[in-house]
Amino acid sequence: MPFTLLSPLTFKNKMCKFRTFKLYTFFFKTILAFSGLFLFSFITGFAQKNVLDSTDTDKEDINQKLESIAEQTDAELDYTDLLENLNYYQKHPINLNNTTTDELEKLMVLSDIQISNLFDHIKKNGNLLSLLELQSITGFDLETISKLIPYVYVSNDVNNRHFSINEMIQNGNNQLIIRSQQILEEQQGFSPITDSALNASPNSRYLGSPEVIFAKYRFTYYNNISIGVTAEKDAGEEFFKGTQKNGFDYYSAHFYMKDFGIVKALAIGDFQAQFGQGLTLWTGFGFGKSADGTGIKKNGQGISPYTSVTDNLYMRGLGTTLGFKDFEFSMFFSSKKIDANITSVDSSTSEVLYISSLQQTGLHSIPSEVADKDAINETSIGGHFCYKTNKLNIGATAFKSEYSADFQRQLQLYNQFQFNGKENTNIGFDYSYIFKNLNFFGEISRSENNAKAFLTGVLMSLDPRVSLSVLYRNYDKKYQALYTSAFAESSTPADEKGIYLGVLLKPARGFTVNAYMDNISFPWLRYRVDAPSKALDYSVQINWKPSKKLEMYVRYRQIDKEINDPAVSDMLAIPSKTLKQNYRYNAFYKISSSITLSNRIEFTRYIIGNGMPQKGYIIYQDVNFKKLKSPFSFSIRYALFDADTYDSRIYSFEDDVLYGYSIPAFYYKGTRYYITMHYRINRNIDVWLRFAQTDYSNRNIIGTGLTQINGNTKSEVKAQMRIKF
Repeated sequence: MPFTLLSPLTFKNKMCKFRTFKLYTFFFKTILAFSGLFLFSFITGFAQKNVLDSTDTDKEDINQKLESIAEQTDAELDYTDLLENLNYYQKHPINLNNTTTDELEKLMVLSDIQISNLFDHIKKNGNLLSLLELQSITGFDLETISKLIPYVYVSNDVNNRHFSINEMIQNGNNQLIIRSQQILEEQQGFSPITDSALNASPNSRYLGSPEVIFAKYRFTYYNNISIGVTAEKDAGEEFFKGTQKNGFDYYSAHFYMKDFGIVKALAIGDFQAQFGQGLTLWTGFGFGKSADGTGIKKNGQGISPYTSVTDNLYMRGLGTTLGFKDFEFSMFFSSKKIDANITSVDSSTSEVLYISSLQQTGLHSIPSEVADKDAINETSIGGHFCYKTNKLNIGATAFKSEYSADFQRQLQLYNQFQFNGKENTNIGFDYSYIFKNLNFFGEISRSENNAKAFLTGVLMSLDPRVSLSVLYRNYDKKYQALYTSAFAESSTPADEKGIYLGVLLKPARGFTVNAYMDNISFPWLRYRVDAPSKALDYSVQINWKPSKKLEMYVRYRQIDKEINDPAVSDMLAIPSKTLKQNYRYNAFYKISSSITLSNRIEFTRYIIGNGMPQKGYIIYQDVNFKKLKSPFSFSIRYALFDADTYDSRIYSFEDDVLYGYSIPAFYYKGTRYYITMHYRINRNIDVWLRFAQTDYSNRNIIGTGLTQINGNTKSEVKAQMRIKF
């Protein structure tokens, strides 16, 4: 390589970057060293008096569930709708003397048995006098009460809101969020290219700029009224020019009201429809299998507003729920354009005739993606009828979707039973019944081709220290449903049988044991599995809380599956057994009222057949600062990771800006650090700033295709402002 003399300005810029990098390295090594000292101080004397916020450990439970969702997909998802209720009830706690089963279920803290016991206690003894009285209710231990306290209070004053325009203006909240983020290094899709080369390969470069821009306005009147508009531009999409002359690529709007007389819910615009156990109809996301061994039952929100930016996982139209004493009837109509991979077009009318699949990414940054945007129309209509009391809930759901073009998938042996055609109808029945300390639940559903899917389970509270769960599912290989979130190993509830056993033990003060075993069989072929196969998934997690300021847990998880061996090139391969093991240690330690430390060490081991083990690990240290009444808070992480391949990757939840989510997959070898800062300018304006950087020590190229970075560093900056008025 010939020697090139750098200009003084270029040399100065490179030296500045080098010094900046050294400064970052020094800063985070210092943080890591001090964190080690803090942990040492804990070991030598953790018995000092302090309080670990209940929301800290509760947040870790939620983070683990989000990590489980991330493991099922490589897409960057928006989990706002899953957690929005928790954010709301932290600011507007529930009066336990004036609440409902539906409202308490949204907290994701209490089981249906605990909720039933609460109402039985109030019915028998009258209204609660204090939160301390919760200790006398069957099933309410100190850990449960600690998780519940941030979201509830007790009062005999019943606040019956009287709707009026003046009341809405006085007590309503307006919120505007604006966010921008960008990868700082140049990616292949944004690199220079000649006009002739671009004309020859128009999909070789992005159409727009690298910034991601997000804007969200929402008006809320408690949880009774919600009016909002959400907009987003992804990286590479044009903005107010070219293919996006209207500005943002994605727009969503809704009007929502609830609990006005017999109108339990009314949604206009974008909304969600979630019923039963997610087997017949469930739009949006739902929590699935996680370290929580007994957290397997779903509680749908029915008709609710949609406020996320994940494309296609919502309804657009009109939905309502009417209530008459113990009966509820929901009905909805939706019509929206959706992205699809077009395979045939009518030459005379340009009407799309056939598609091979739906596009779920929501990206429109290159000409081929723009061509697939809003390719076809989806029309959906349906309803749900239920009878519900504190102990019994019986429901029926009917849902039909029609498409303006025919699905004609590129059929292979494994996917020949997936949906093809222009319409599909699903009909299902769901139930939940509480008998003493048992909660029976389930759902059965049928698709238009007469294929059936069925699940049933029971939650058992055998003792304040012992809870069990059992779930059996049997999903026909021909069952077809396009909007589901049922308990399943696969992404869709089809071609799967399994029995799940879970247990929650509290053997001694401060100790909790969560464990499960899931034995699964797949009667037909699957993607990368050219024969019927089986899987066994089991996990054990032990939590220990020796003091009020310390909590830690260890977890072991093993998944045995079968998959085609990539070393075998036969047309029809014989699947080989795979083994994936995860070992995790996680700890939280609050050294003061404003500083919390957390760290994790995780190892993974992955083997295909008789091949060599693929190994991986991650170790990180977090420092979180949040001082009471201080306008400034921050969180910092420094992580080291090394994973041989993508198959041995490890996921980890990261703190982010409000309503922002980051759960990256770590593989190859390197370091990662981030700092997220929050500053409250005044009671109406908050700002967040986040910087994250990953440095690879064994890679000179990051990513592939248009996202490729020629270098070993990937940096992202994110800024957000929230204005309340």
